[in-house]
Amino acid sequence: MNFLSTLFIGIISAALVNNVVLSRFLGLCPFLGVSKKTSTALGMGTAVIAVITLSSAITYVIDHLILRDRLVYLRTIIFILIIAALVQTVEIILKKKIPSLYKALGVYLPLITTNCAVLGVAIDSAQKNYSFAETMIYSVGTAVGFLIAIVLMSGIRERIENNDIPESFKGMPIVLVTAGLMAIAFFGFKGTIA
Repeated sequence: MNFLSTLFIGIISAALVNNVVLSRFLGLCPFLGVSKKTSTALGMGTAVIAVITLSSAITYVIDHLILRDRLVYLRTIIFILIIAALVQTVEIILKKKIPSLYKALGVYLPLITTNCAVLGVAIDSAQKNYSFAETMIYSVGTAVGFLIAIVLMSGIRERIENNDIPESFKGMPIVLVTAGLMAIAFFGFKGTIA
C-alpha cells in the first residue's frame, strides 16, 4: 500500500471505526458538557485537535529520547504535565485572540487537561510502539473523530431543544440516550476497515 492510502485508512480508522468518544468512551466530559451549541462544540473540537496533535508529537519525542529505556514508570506523569502545559498555552491564546470562544467554553477548556482522550492517545502510541508518522496519523485521526462526534452531538442537541420531549427525558437523560444511539451508529463502521 502506498503512503496516501495508509494515511487515509489510518485517519478513517481512528476517526470513525475506533472513535475515541463513541467506541472507546474516552473524553465524555467535554463531549457531554460542551455539545449544547455547534459553535462551542466546533471550538472545543478544534482545541482538542491542536492539543492532541501537539501533545502526541512532544510526548513521542520525550518518550523516545528520555523515558524509553530507563524511566518508563514516569511516562504517565510526564505525559500529564506536557498536556497540562499545552492546554494552558491554548487557553492563553484563546483568551487573547478569541475571547468569545474562551468565555463560551468556560470551565470545559481547562478540562482538556483531564480529558482522558488526550492522555489515551499519547499512552496508546507509546505502548503500541508506533513510529512518529504512525503516532501523528493516529493522533490526528482520533482528534478528528472527537471533533466529528462533538459536532454531530451538538447539532442533534440543538434540534432536540425545539422538540416535545417527555419530562423524564429532558436534560441529560435524552443526551445520554442520543449518545448511545450515536455509538450504535458508529459501531456500523467496524466492518469497513480490516
